[in-house]
Amino acid sequence: MEQQPTAPGGPVGAIETVFRMESPRLIAGVARIVRDVGIAEELAQDALVAALEQWPREGVPDSPGAWLMATARRRAIDLVRRRERYARKLEEVGRDLEAAPYHVDVPSDPDDIDDDLLRLVFTACHPVLSAESRIALTLRLLGGLTTAEIARAFLVPEATVAQRIVRAKRTLATKGVAFEVPYGPEREARLGSVLEVIYLVFNEGYAATAGDDLLRPALCEDALRLARVLAELMPKEPEVHGLAALLEFQASRTAARTGPDGGPVLLKDQNRARWNRLLITRGVTALGRADAASPKLSASLEQGAPPSRVPGPYVLQAAIAACHALAHTYEETDWARIATLYGLLAARSPSPVVELNRAVAVSMAEGPGPALEIVDRLAAEPALHGYHLLPSVRGDLLARLGRMEEAREEFVRAAGLARNERERELLTARAEDCR
Repeated sequence: MEQQPTAPGGPVGAIETVFRMESPRLIAGVARIVRDVGIAEELAQDALVAALEQWPREGVPDSPGAWLMATARRRAIDLVRRRERYARKLEEVGRDLEAAPYHVDVPSDPDDIDDDLLRLVFTACHPVLSAESRIALTLRLLGGLTTAEIARAFLVPEATVAQRIVRAKRTLATKGVAFEVPYGPEREARLGSVLEVIYLVFNEGYAATAGDDLLRPALCEDALRLARVLAELMPKEPEVHGLAALLEFQASRTAARTGPDGGPVLLKDQNRARWNRLLITRGVTALGRADAASPKLSASLEQGAPPSRVPGPYVLQAAIAACHALAHTYEETDWARIATLYGLLAARSPSPVVELNRAVAVSMAEGPGPALEIVDRLAAEPALHGYHLLPSVRGDLLARLGRMEEAREEFVRAAGLARNERERELLTARAEDCR
């Protein structure tokens, strides 16, 4: 093995960099053997320890990822052998594992790794886990984040994240969750759980629910990377491409969403020259792939289109995001199309939040009056109790109708409900403007 250039920090820095990049594939490959993601992560860590011991002395191998995979798999097979029923376990994972070559210069089959990675995605996002546990475990196993990094990203104590991860691994083991990709009717339900986790991670980075910063770009990047990986692993699933397209479009606006002071910049005031055209192009491509694998958007926009011809919620949200991304100015936005798409989304996946967003689109397409009627009907929705965007939208509509004192009261109420400091400052400023 030849010594390769190392990352900052010498051999140890290089090892840590390689391990962070390879850890999801290591855990996925080993979990196929031991059928336990908790044990698989421990064995991947064992391989890291072995690298820390050998690489500084012998040099970084030509194929560091293959070296780590070979080491982790060897230890996994040793563990299986030590179990009382090792013969049955070996038969489950394939009789050829014992005879497979494990010298470090032979990389693992990329197709096998991808299959294992997909199994790991579905296992970490299993519905048997709570949403918080799914997010923490996914970022840990697939995002390669440390417990401390996850805790900082979500502004929770490190001990809380550690407990969530430990409980998640224990639950998967005690419930006997199979390390597999589901098929048939179960697959659609399980896929929804996977997409929800990635979407929640992205949203927390795109519009932080609490803290002093509006954006947490690292979370957006982690979610976008996971969405792209999933799209490559499941090319025939329209909703997977829909989510990827949605995140590409949303991420394209990140640089323009905050001002020099870190405060939020409203969509109508954003400098569109700062929008990332490459990400928008990627979003258009992903939306095209979703459209090719699902009911056509054009057909679903026809009046009276049957529900079977309406795309899934992530494809519809991506189509809405595309309307914003492809408009050269705020005034050129096709608000009528956006309102129609939100109507389809409300029929496909009804929720008060979707209806609130539809009201915003209606206000731009038809005026604030009809939109205010929609918002007022939402006032009694329990799901929106304490949701700061409800009074924020209502305040905006009232201001556009010239009812400034009522608008000011709504903005004050919204500011009181907002948990993010930057949003609170913006809403307080809008309340002052209504004086």
